[in-house]
Amino acid sequence: MTYCLGIVNSAGLVFGADSRTNAGVDYISTYHKLFDFTLPGERAIVLCTSGNLSVTQAVMHQVRRDLKQPEDENLYTLPSLYDTARYIGKKIRTIQEIDRPWFERDRIDFQCNFLVGGQIRGEEPKLFLVYPQGNCIQATPETPFLQIGETKYGKPILDRLLQYDTPLEIAVKSAVLSIDSTMKSNISVGPPINVIMYQRDTFEIRHRLRLRLGSPYLAKIRQYWEDAVLKTFEAMPDIEWQDDVGVDRREVLID
Repeated sequence: MTYCLGIVNSAGLVFGADSRTNAGVDYISTYHKLFDFTLPGERAIVLCTSGNLSVTQAVMHQVRRDLKQPEDENLYTLPSLYDTARYIGKKIRTIQEIDRPWFERDRIDFQCNFLVGGQIRGEEPKLFLVYPQGNCIQATPETPFLQIGETKYGKPILDRLLQYDTPLEIAVKSAVLSIDSTMKSNISVGPPINVIMYQRDTFEIRHRLRLRLGSPYLAKIRQYWEDAVLKTFEAMPDIEWQDDVGVDRREVLID
């Protein structure tokens, strides 16, 4: 399992991803899931992956191969972020169709998801989620983040903290906290955590972060958050019980 998220707002984008792909009792493996394809001055493109590792690695192999040949269509020639998301979707379908008979024969789940985000000169920063079927959806000012993988534990924090005009530095902290909260609740998500912050109209990635197991910063924010939540919880007003709500007295009197 994995957990990746992307955030888009008026100032740029934030991406975060864990690195764990297996969390068995005696076998834990990690793989990089956050990839930066930037052409300085022209475009900044970031990809995040989740799902079947053989499929996502094959897609990434084809993406890199297209850049080296180069093909007529690749990450550096596509005219828009939407076209880039559709390009990734086609790669997913191609790999799945090649290996589908063998996956289905052995009942292997071969689905995967990608986050595709960044900015191409002439466009606003954009963020897309590409589904296993190759289609995609786009993040909007009303819903400025997208998640893939183990999403449920980290979503409440993002729902409460993020707006389209949230400063990037705050968005980065919310992303790290969302991933850390997911790691707290699910062993299948784990470090190292990779984070990228992109400032709009710069067309380069200037801010990267890698938080390894035992990182002092991770320990610090986890303790700070847990203390703050407990303090706030203890200060909440007591429940004011209401008698007779939803109670039929005739039922109470009947034995």
